[in-house]
Amino acid sequence: MKAIVIENYGGPEVLQLTQVATPTITSPSQVLVKVRATSINPLDYQVRRGDYSSVFDLPIITGHDISGDVIAVGEAVEKWQPGDKVYYSPRFGSSGSYAEYHLTDESSLSRMPDNVSYEEAAAIPLIGGTVWEMLVVRAQLKKGDSVLILGGAGGVGTLAIQVAKSLGAFVYTTGQSVLHEKLQNLGADVVIDHHKQNYIEMIQAHTKGNGVDVIIDTVGGSTLSDSPLALANYGRIVTLVDITQSQNLIHAWEKNATYHFVFTRQSRDELHHITQLIEAGDVKPVIDSIYAFEDIKSAHQRIEDVKRNRPLFGKIILSL
Repeated sequence: MKAIVIENYGGPEVLQLTQVATPTITSPSQVLVKVRATSINPLDYQVRRGDYSSVFDLPIITGHDISGDVIAVGEAVEKWQPGDKVYYSPRFGSSGSYAEYHLTDESSLSRMPDNVSYEEAAAIPLIGGTVWEMLVVRAQLKKGDSVLILGGAGGVGTLAIQVAKSLGAFVYTTGQSVLHEKLQNLGADVVIDHHKQNYIEMIQAHTKGNGVDVIIDTVGGSTLSDSPLALANYGRIVTLVDITQSQNLIHAWEKNATYHFVFTRQSRDELHHITQLIEAGDVKPVIDSIYAFEDIKSAHQRIEDVKRNRPLFGKIILSL
């Protein structure tokens, strides 16, 4: 089968299209899936450049989203059968989605929503579990709450806006002016251009100094230090970004704030909630662009490039 293999850590140039053996079922609970589409996540390029070299042994097939068809099942598998459409996130540390076929345990699989394409479905698994974990499990967002989503145009941000709105929250987000209409169409009530406006001052003005109940951080930097200034008393801050610089948490202490740190979530139970929202029409996958599988290097360049001709909006998809 065709696969994208990493034999040395580095930039997009280390992503090599090659032929490898198609996996075969060796355990009664395993399922073989024909991959129809996958997507690009920051976790992918972090693995590619060696950020998790202690977890993986070279060579590596990375990738963390799959939509596709069940091809074969182990003798103990009862829920799934050949022809079923599924979507899921390969377990972190295992062989990934950048291949024509993927072997996984049946416990990983979720039924693909009926009302989306393979490409749309591939945009969801990794961020779906992550967004549900951030908003519902950690922040306990509920109807009537206010939430600020920092970085609304990314994969996590575009989904978080929609999920937060479906929960009945008032949604603030940040994004470039050219994307404001798109972000509002997703459900954002107020969009702040962080390139031209100070988001803390804007939140203070909109909330009459009260701040928001929840802040979702997808951008990092000094957010953990600064964002409590836009937070309500006893508010919650949830971040999924690596903390690479020192943070001063004095403002959080003054607000009796709670911090939550989330690594990417690969939970079938949490993805089930997103599936329900998609099929109810409350959430729609947002696709930035679709690349052919063979054009993997361009797809990685698209997500990593800081000087894009067109701002990133949603997920980057690889179609097989």
